[in-house]
Amino acid sequence: MPMLKFIIKRLLLLIPVLIGVSIIVFVIMRVFSPDPAPIVLGQHATVAATEAWREANGLNAPLHIQYLNFIKGVFTGDFGTSYYTKTPVIREIMARFPATIELAVSSIIFASILGIVIGTVSAVKKNTVVDSAGMVTALLGVSMPIFWLGILLIILFAGVLHILPSGGRIDPLLRPDTVTGFYLIDSLVAGNMKAFVDALRHLILPTVALGMYSMAIIARMTRSTMLDTLGQDYIRTARAKGITEGKVIRKHALRNALIPIVTVIGLQLGSLLGGAVLTETVFSWPGIGSYTVNCILKSDFPVVQGVVMLVAITFVIINLVVDIIYAFLDPRIKYTREEA
Repeated sequence: MPMLKFIIKRLLLLIPVLIGVSIIVFVIMRVFSPDPAPIVLGQHATVAATEAWREANGLNAPLHIQYLNFIKGVFTGDFGTSYYTKTPVIREIMARFPATIELAVSSIIFASILGIVIGTVSAVKKNTVVDSAGMVTALLGVSMPIFWLGILLIILFAGVLHILPSGGRIDPLLRPDTVTGFYLIDSLVAGNMKAFVDALRHLILPTVALGMYSMAIIARMTRSTMLDTLGQDYIRTARAKGITEGKVIRKHALRNALIPIVTVIGLQLGSLLGGAVLTETVFSWPGIGSYTVNCILKSDFPVVQGVVMLVAITFVIINLVVDIIYAFLDPRIKYTREEA
């Protein structure tokens, strides 16, 4: 059971990581954010009303007591209540998190497919025009700011060509009944293909804008690892046996080159979940990123703390999944008693 022991150990390591993240976000919100009481109650609120509000929301308690209450809520799934909507934070987050996950997953799928294809072709066609074109594409993906690329895409495809919507997640008249919160899935469950197509059309531009940077990183990593793999002895042996070049690339070279690529893809997915703020703002995407920015500006402590903790948990779990996938991609990796 070495794999099980490894997973349990990694899950236990989540605890100190989450505690560290919780301390950082708690301190930053308390030190650098303005007092939420005047923002919530208005500038003309009396001192008595302000103090009563702070007392009711636990802000008059010593900082260590406030932190202990916060961390207790994290481990029990209670992130508190929004200062503005008076709604439990977890409900506020869950109402928006599916939109961000849908965008991030579609972006990483786009980035992975295009990045692996470009990187593989560039490696196979090393030092040719095809290789140069692929690396120029990757360089553009790394260099272009997300918000600038997003604006360009809106101008071209929505403003000039009029073939894709400029923002939003779906036509309000076509919104499917909420089952999972993922419009693509919900529309398929309801058998509403018109809603599915419309949701997909709204998803295209933000997916490209958000996924271009990750695509560039994956393409460059794929090219590097493929070049290294193609120079190995077992690749020359496979070719000497008469195996077709396509099969050598797919079965022997790409399979072994995927190990570091999977690491990059996992890390990029985690960063996409936490870094979709600009994309969601440019495309008016109703996800957790733009919502968090508004809550930061309003000093809605419980919401910001809850979002950061949820993203941190998701990021660490993604890394754990990537480590587990290693064992299936490379049979040489064994989780021995010493490693577990």
